[in-house]
Amino acid sequence: MRWVTFDCYGTLVDWRHGLRTSAELIAPGEGARLLEAYNRHEPAVQGEFPSMRYRQVLAEALRRACAEAKVELNADDASVAAETLPYWPVFPDVRESLTALREAGWRLALLTNCDRDLVAGTRRRLPVPFDAVVTAEDAGAYKPASAHFELFRSSYEPEVWVHVAQSYFHDMVPAHRLGLPRVWINRLGEEPADASVVQRVLPDLRGLIDAL
Repeated sequence: MRWVTFDCYGTLVDWRHGLRTSAELIAPGEGARLLEAYNRHEPAVQGEFPSMRYRQVLAEALRRACAEAKVELNADDASVAAETLPYWPVFPDVRESLTALREAGWRLALLTNCDRDLVAGTRRRLPVPFDAVVTAEDAGAYKPASAHFELFRSSYEPEVWVHVAQSYFHDMVPAHRLGLPRVWINRLGEEPADASVVQRVLPDLRGLIDAL
């Protein structure tokens, strides 16, 4: 069986847009600044609390981002990202690419740093069904730990398996460590810290089926 596993947020769903606009709801005009601060704090929160539910990670990282940016945050405002996450937009190149993969016989899975209930809301917006989902809640850890990948391998025993993701830190590094074929969806035009970590690089999902 041929499998393609995807990270969800940042790869299929516009995570930066979703987080930025969520922050704008509680701090108008501060969305971009809070997004960049949030990006610095979320990996630390996940590392400190690997079993914490993702909705709590979102809240704690946002609290820390607001404290760094000196933005006042009301007690119940910290839940805004989890409340809006199921409505964050899917990238426009996703439908055609995932449809082509399914028609070509690939099975699709998500390996996501998210809770089951949150990703269930997102799956309603994805244009094709997925055959498997492994969440941080299932794995008991957050990527870049290897738990998602190990749980997927033991559960589905893929004969052919390629991992596709936008995050160099969360996905390319552990996939490289495990020796998995991998495609970096470099939506942000970043330079990798180590070019040997990535095998194929695409700016978005268009052309993915040819790369596979």
